Amino acid sequence: MKITVIGAGNVGATAAQVLANKELANDIWMVDIAEGIAKGKALDMYESMPILHSDSKIFGTSNYEDTANSDIIIMTAGLARKPGMSRDDLLVKNAAIVSSCVAQAVKYSPDATFIVVSNPLDVMTYVTLKVTGLPKHKVIGMAGILDTARYRSFISMETGYSMRDIQAQLLGGHGDTMVPLPRFTTVAGIPVTDLISKEKLDAIVTRAKNGGIEIVNYLQTGSAYYAPGAASVEMAEAIVNDQKRILPCTVLLEGEYGMDDVCVGVPIKIGKGGIEQIIELNLNEEEMAEFKKSAEHVKKTIQQAMELINSQKEE
Repeated sequence: MKITVIGAGNVGATAAQVLANKELANDIWMVDIAEGIAKGKALDMYESMPILHSDSKIFGTSNYEDTANSDIIIMTAGLARKPGMSRDDLLVKNAAIVSSCVAQAVKYSPDATFIVVSNPLDVMTYVTLKVTGLPKHKVIGMAGILDTARYRSFISMETGYSMRDIQAQLLGGHGDTMVPLPRFTTVAGIPVTDLISKEKLDAIVTRAKNGGIEIVNYLQTGSAYYAPGAASVEMAEAIVNDQKRILPCTVLLEGEYGMDDVCVGVPIKIGKGGIEQIIELNLNEEEMAEFKKSAEHVKKTIQQAMELINSQKEE
């Protein structure tokens, strides 16, 4: 098994370290335009393997030829948010970065499954699909796993219950347009609505929607990376070990939920084949209305990104 992480920044380096800790691949490559950073971080991680009792090998490069025949490619490259910025503010520059990186990666690994982490995530998942020309089951956005992790963390903080027993689902775009689903949220099978008041649960939902900017405001010079990096690895692990997990991820919808030609978060079954099933929840009117509103926002942003990419091709 060979896994490549595009981008040796904080998210990419975290993903590579967790991949190695779990021994999910024999060879892990970090590729970055800043070759010294990729090689330096990779060597540092490699030297930690004896301490962590892992036989994974980690390498850094700026040459995509070194990543040839990767089974999984985790796309993390791009600019991070700063205070006052939305994910959509990253659209112009990150669309150019992502389209360039994935085009080079798929050239040498045409059978790889792509896990997209770069922001705005739903849009960059769509961009990756179009640029690589891969089938939809081979390109998956990470967003929902991170969003539910934040949601579950905040529920644990409020209740004191183990995070292991908290399960949740959500829909829609990554960030403040996401649609948490309290009706599908449980603690050891008990509906969360039986354990937390509506007022407190609404506050938790709001905090989860703003989970990314809360961290950005603390850091000032960057955005979250430990949780996003770990979330991408959970997806990689499900693929490597063919776990058939049901996880909330960003995928291309083609008629599901009555939506078409938009990448947005929904629950899927993920295994060796990548996206093996898109699960359609039985939503009530309020939930469906919120989901459609979120998807419409994503679709408008996708159109902006594709216009940008097409204009660059013409130039």
